[in-house]
Amino acid sequence: MPAIEHLTERSPKVSVNELLGGFYPSPRFGEVSFDSYRPDPQQPSQSAAVSKLREFATSVNEPEPSGFRKLFGGGKKVATRAGIYLDGGFGVGKTHLLASLWHASSGRKAFGTFVEYTNLVGALSFRKTVDALSGYSLVCIDEFELDDPGDTVLMSRLMRELADAGVKLAATSNTLPGSLGDGRFAAEDFQREIQVLADQFEVARIDGEDYRHRGLPQAPDALDDAALQERISSYSGGVLAEDDFGNLIRHLADVHPSRYRQLLDGIDAVAWHNVETITEQAVALRFVVLADRLYDRDVPIMASGTTFDHLFTEEMMGGGYMKKYYRAVSRLTALARQGSEVAS
Repeated sequence: MPAIEHLTERSPKVSVNELLGGFYPSPRFGEVSFDSYRPDPQQPSQSAAVSKLREFATSVNEPEPSGFRKLFGGGKKVATRAGIYLDGGFGVGKTHLLASLWHASSGRKAFGTFVEYTNLVGALSFRKTVDALSGYSLVCIDEFELDDPGDTVLMSRLMRELADAGVKLAATSNTLPGSLGDGRFAAEDFQREIQVLADQFEVARIDGEDYRHRGLPQAPDALDDAALQERISSYSGGVLAEDDFGNLIRHLADVHPSRYRQLLDGIDAVAWHNVETITEQAVALRFVVLADRLYDRDVPIMASGTTFDHLFTEEMMGGGYMKKYYRAVSRLTALARQGSEVAS
């Protein structure tokens, strides 16, 4: 039998320093580089994006001269814009490239998702977050959300103050699935939402298809609970977190999303009994954060009940937060495929 733990019995306590110390690429992207990115020959925008990011890394590592050096022309001339924005659909490698930029840049730097930064502000306060990050050379924001007006305004203000402090910024976001091929949809939305910062960002468009579905099998068939229990019994990959799905989503309400990373510490796979469609928006949005942290850590999922393509209601999948839910379904399905393999 595997070593069994239960996420519902975990309530991690995280200090401010531990929160700040967690802003680095996940293990999934812990050793990526520009050289390890494999551009699709049929998508020249991918190679072009790599070139732009290499140049941007130079601007982080060799900042523009100031004072007497600037007055008398000292220093190497590099890119001058405060930020770069990677615009593209799901699964075209934007996070890989953003993490590669982080690895290629020197100095103090932070890497996190849009949600992780908003959670950081919630945990520290806006002013303390600005003070903490103003001394960084680079702040990377993955999966910038364009569907939450309040949080978008908050992050726009944070980015503006960091840019004023001389911090270089890099961001990614996802074009909605129904908008792929519609030109600069996401880029235009991004530039409109961040308003005065827009002119300081260079946009790098990345075209391509979702790599998570290139040549991969369809989502695994739904399991009944007896079949799930058999898979749990045969699992031998390390520590398995086994929970009832209903109990898990109720427990998530008592754990701040900024601690979901620590909630999964030491977990090698998860097993959920009786997965069911989530019908409450607040519950669904919390679960999206957990899905992201599971995907960051490449944690296989075994589950009984409904399949993940029915995890959220039709209204959610077509509503204002559809981008979050499409991303979560894509990621959870990929992890469920892995779960079916490790238990086979």
